[in-house]
Amino acid sequence: MKIWVDADACPVVIKEILFRAAERTGVLVTLVANQQVSIPRSPHIKFIQVGAGFDVADNEIVRRLSEGELVITSDIPLAAEVIEKGGIALSPRGELHTTDNIRARLSMRDFMESLRSSGVDTGGPPPLNQNDRKAFASHLDKILAGCARE
Repeated sequence: MKIWVDADACPVVIKEILFRAAERTGVLVTLVANQQVSIPRSPHIKFIQVGAGFDVADNEIVRRLSEGELVITSDIPLAAEVIEKGGIALSPRGELHTTDNIRARLSMRDFMESLRSSGVDTGGPPPLNQNDRKAFASHLDKILAGCARE
């Protein structure tokens, strides 16, 4: 098992949970981003910096991803590609994306995008809260224990 992190928009508190999990379990966590991300010194934590551009980090994650590996992302289209390739997609809010729910989430994302492009202020997501962190840590522990697909 490897963990890939879409690190440009991943909250610091989630990265810290991942860093602790990497040290505890020995699972390799690789952060991929367009800009420099600081990581602790560890044989279990890597960083890959990609060039600037739309979806460059996402494309790099998909290119390197193997079946059964975990990707941490809030990007719904990336989550869909991960699932299609046989990976596991978990959002920083602890939402496990599956073949059963990803199409509905893509449709909602596209709908919200069309509202925004027509000038409707849809607001952004609420700040990450304690329940989100707990949900993320819980799903991560289940995945690392081998109970990934619910």
